[in-house]
Amino acid sequence: MNKAWWKESIVYQIYPRSFKDSNGDGIGDLGGIIEKLDYLKELGIDVIWLSPVYKSPNDDNGYDISDYQDIMTEFGTMEDFDQLLQKAHDKGIKIMMDLVVNHTSDEHQWFIESRKSTDNKYRDYYIWRNGLDGQPPNNWGSSFSGSAWEYDENTEMYFLHLFSKKQPDLNWENEIVRNEVYDMMKWWLDKGIDGFRMDVINLISKDQRFPDGEIREGRLYGNIAPYSVNGPRVHEFLKEMNKEVLSKYDIMTVGETPKVDTEEAMKYVGETRNELNMVFQFEHMGLGNGPEGKWSNIPFELIELKKIMTKWQKGLERGGWNSLYWNNHDQPRVVSRFGDDNRYWAKSAKMLATCLHMMQGTPYIYQGEEIGMTNVSFKSLEDYRDIETLNAYNELVKIKGKDPAEMMTAIYAKSRDNARTPMQWDDNENAGFTTGTPWIKVNPNYKQINVNSQLYDKNSIFNYYKKLISIRKQSEIVVYGTYDLILENHQEIYAYTRTLGDQKLLVICNFTENTPVFNLPEEIKYNSKEFIIGNYVTERSDSIESFELKSYETRVYLLKS
Repeated sequence: MNKAWWKESIVYQIYPRSFKDSNGDGIGDLGGIIEKLDYLKELGIDVIWLSPVYKSPNDDNGYDISDYQDIMTEFGTMEDFDQLLQKAHDKGIKIMMDLVVNHTSDEHQWFIESRKSTDNKYRDYYIWRNGLDGQPPNNWGSSFSGSAWEYDENTEMYFLHLFSKKQPDLNWENEIVRNEVYDMMKWWLDKGIDGFRMDVINLISKDQRFPDGEIREGRLYGNIAPYSVNGPRVHEFLKEMNKEVLSKYDIMTVGETPKVDTEEAMKYVGETRNELNMVFQFEHMGLGNGPEGKWSNIPFELIELKKIMTKWQKGLERGGWNSLYWNNHDQPRVVSRFGDDNRYWAKSAKMLATCLHMMQGTPYIYQGEEIGMTNVSFKSLEDYRDIETLNAYNELVKIKGKDPAEMMTAIYAKSRDNARTPMQWDDNENAGFTTGTPWIKVNPNYKQINVNSQLYDKNSIFNYYKKLISIRKQSEIVVYGTYDLILENHQEIYAYTRTLGDQKLLVICNFTENTPVFNLPEEIKYNSKEFIIGNYVTERSDSIESFELKSYETRVYLLKS
């Protein structure tokens, strides 16, 4: 296996709007991130993944870009960005930008020109089609509810938007568009950034026949996945991007790729493929989905989680690489989802961190995860800001008749706003996030859960994350060791090993409040053992052949043969 700096790094995702406000307008900004660089240095991370800070009308919280080479006014200026980049680099922290090129904002100059006339030179920068008998060109549904086509009266044609109608899809079939994107990427890389996280990058190639999609039970529109996910030319486009841009810089690249399996993922990340370093897959994030997608909110099964995580560990271990994550700006908080955010809040947060960080791949920490931030339950729908959440409520409750209380329970569990409440810095008003009125309400539990209360507590979740990061940096086996699942069918314990040479890591995680007994499989032989980390004690000298785990307990041992 080839070694690389990005395999050995720990990434911290910042959602700027909710991280730290430096000027009192209620919105996080670049100045706030600069203020907190020492905090991130203390945590020990290597790379900041910066969610979009480009100029945007903010229909989808910055993922609708109106100018790729300018900064959203609310976040600051390009001078502020340059200062952030320089100060981060001075502290040994790299910056990875969010690249959103499946679509732009409808306020991008390209689209403003494109919709003016059918013969405008920017017309083919986007995907335009005639309607059929007064209806859209096909039955495709948007990921944000409703049709994926929007009628434009000026030219009496429809444009495609797989997300919001203010996010028209770029036409990657057009070579001029691709070259515009590559020039923009080189502009940022020449500025000195250290990589790209590529938003829904596996959607950039569409089936040019644009056939109708299957209408699944409980849905109003056709399924777009077979015709827009991992499309016919996507690998051709990414190889071209790699040749023209990525291969010319020593950078980190990760593609957000919904609906990929391990076989398809290897086409994106295989060491000889010359496309990307790694991908974000969403199979484990889909646990609990049902006929209404994530809004079905079905409890997860640990055996299924183990099966998915193991499939990806084994599927990419030869010539590929995994992204390891529990949280991001689109997902609920992991301690609320897979742990216990009440009685065993700290213990389960540490257990979940251990389970993830001991696997093979590059770990991603989402802001607030390192202090155990939880989901939020706003009493009123009016307190939510996420376009996906609001559209889903409208479609499922007002159109399809879903019980409002049941829908709110699903929103409490799965809304993207769970990840977007302000970072909880201290127990002062608005959690120290802003001196103004925050753009979205703060989680009321900030009085108990905040950075300030954990920095100097040696037993805090924050300091546990620090230790996990330190172990990974000092232990080659944690980065490069081979993963193998044990106790495959145990319904409460997730246990696995990592092997490198004559060393073996044994990772044991209890995902319940129960106290199951761990029995070491007979095939695991060792001459000596060393306790590495755990969430109940700092030293363990007892036998590991068979023992009772405490509620949400985790232990890691280094075994030598």
